[in-house]
Amino acid sequence: MNVIEAIEKEQLKAEKPKIEVGDYVKVHAKIKEGNRERIQIFEGTVIRLKGSGIRETFTVRRVSYGVGVERIFPVHSPNVERVEVVRKGKVRRAKLYYLRNRVGKAAKVKTKLD
Repeated sequence: MNVIEAIEKEQLKAEKPKIEVGDYVKVHAKIKEGNRERIQIFEGTVIRLKGSGIRETFTVRRVSYGVGVERIFPVHSPNVERVEVVRKGKVRRAKLYYLRNRVGKAAKVKTKLD
């Protein structure tokens, strides 16, 4: 068991992004196309944080051309270049699944003023 923990500790990122549920973020993800590699930015609201340690993930949701798109990113993945917090959100829930049923302005999260 200690061997597994040692390997996991080795793969953790030095600096974990400081994101919370409700934040509007830009995730810079590496995309491989054939033999080339590029960075694609996925922008949206964090609706879920899950897990801990090496298994920690966060789900980002955005509406693209009228269709809701959600992507799950592992926090410590080498394919996640960086996570940029655009706006802090003011929410009172741990999971924002209710945003899936809302459209337009009703799907907005209030901005935290501080």
